[in-house]
Amino acid sequence: MGEGDWRIGAAEGGRLAARWWKWALSAPADESPVADTTGAYAGWRQPSDLWFLAGTFGGRVVRRCSVPAGRRLFFPVLNTQRPVVPFVTGPWRLEATRASAALNSTPLPVREFSSKPFLSLGIPRVAWGLWCALAPLPAGQFVLEIRAADTQGFWVDTTYHLTVTDPSAA
Repeated sequence: MGEGDWRIGAAEGGRLAARWWKWALSAPADESPVADTTGAYAGWRQPSDLWFLAGTFGGRVVRRCSVPAGRRLFFPVLNTQRPVVPFVTGPWRLEATRASAALNSTPLPVREFSSKPFLSLGIPRVAWGLWCALAPLPAGQFVLEIRAADTQGFWVDTTYHLTVTDPSAA
């Protein structure tokens, strides 16, 4: 697999969105990868089969972190979740005016995924988002730029400086 060619369908994307939100919502406030402005908590309780990159609560954030080689990456460009509301079937969506991601200045495909209801913190929730899924990156340095905005004035401008490390080379 080359860079960026992890192709996932709507069902898998929805499952990954739910997994991402369970991961993000389970972090204590003082170790939250989403609230983190440096990348210090990027490795917080990562699953063994892939690597989640955190979104933000908006604004400009620059993070530096290491990612183990051989891990697929999954991350939001613009996303939201809400508790399941009786008689409301669809997830709450944001109306994006901009949504892009680029790895070393090469644009990445951004896909819309919605989850089925999932349980997090004892509450049934649904998630919606514009997401990116990347095949494992080779060992080295990468710059990931994420930019998005919605019609309500919310915006993100996130830069990840990723160091992909090959544990077998240590």
